[in-house]
Amino acid sequence: MRWPRKWGSKLSKPSRTVVAKPTVNDIARVAGVSLATVDRVLNERPGVRSVTIRKVQAAIDQLGYVRDTAAANLARQKTYRFVFVLPDWKGQFLASLEQGIAETILNAPQNRTEVRTIRVPNHDHTQLAATLGALEPSKVDGLAIMAKETPLIRDAIADLRKRGIPVVSLVTDQPNSDRDHFVGIDNIAAGRTAGRLLGRFTGGQRGKVVVVITNKQSRDMIERRHGFDQVVGADFPNLDPLPSVEGQEDPAHTEQVTLRALRENPDAIGIYSVGASVQGIARAIAAAGLPHRPVLVDHELTENSAALLRAGVVDAVITQNTGHLARSAMRVLRAKCDKTPVIESQENIRIEIVIRENLPSMK
Repeated sequence: MRWPRKWGSKLSKPSRTVVAKPTVNDIARVAGVSLATVDRVLNERPGVRSVTIRKVQAAIDQLGYVRDTAAANLARQKTYRFVFVLPDWKGQFLASLEQGIAETILNAPQNRTEVRTIRVPNHDHTQLAATLGALEPSKVDGLAIMAKETPLIRDAIADLRKRGIPVVSLVTDQPNSDRDHFVGIDNIAAGRTAGRLLGRFTGGQRGKVVVVITNKQSRDMIERRHGFDQVVGADFPNLDPLPSVEGQEDPAHTEQVTLRALRENPDAIGIYSVGASVQGIARAIAAAGLPHRPVLVDHELTENSAALLRAGVVDAVITQNTGHLARSAMRVLRAKCDKTPVIESQENIRIEIVIRENLPSMK
């Protein structure tokens, strides 16, 4: 019978060195190059032969080296310079988004990020394209843009990408452009959610639904209306959604077109505010003198919509967290600058439903 070898006796199996957390020194040793060469390869600086680059990359793969990008940026005092291009609206949603941007920078100074916000008239595509074209890669590391998708803007985004500036579309997508990533909710799903809420809240009543949008060219408006019609058409045949009326980003005009629609359709039992001024819609409801208050579903939680929720004028608000939008846009742009993966689950902007009973503080 063979007894097991005693502890402490010599083993015939050769030993090997295991690197728990490889460093640049390990890469240099395995590749047989200097630390300066490893640094140039990691930072993609010129002056390194292709054969040397391949040796360094092979060493990185062999060791399983994962670069600590944040530490590297801190060591070389790198500051990210981002530009947010937003439409020149006076609404509270954009004010909340700008506040979210400011709070993100204030609460995470270690990220060393500078942000400049540019407001551009939403309908002036020529000025918007000129603004994008004037951005200099030597002064801008990334761009987040909220704008309607047009051929002119698609060309401007393609030019930015060619010049090495990562581009993120924000809130409303630019899917046919060369943008790097979209940060925002799934607007078709948001519209479907609105259809479900309005169908449930009307409780099986038969009647018309007034649909008020900002404008008919914005992709987020188009997608929300599409999702809304899908659900209502499939599951709520008792509802008759009317053609969309445009508020044109103007509370007074929104009130006017909504009031006209309600007077022409006094049997309307619901209103879907796709993105127009909810204050204008509320004033139109008050002026219309309807026998019953219509169910009102709105988008984006602001001080105005919160006040109307408390007053019982708005029944539900479908919203997205503006702080999350700002943080996500900056994380994605930093990842694109550093050539690191975007964590999709982290950047998934959730659709939130707010009613009077779960209304958060707006402080």
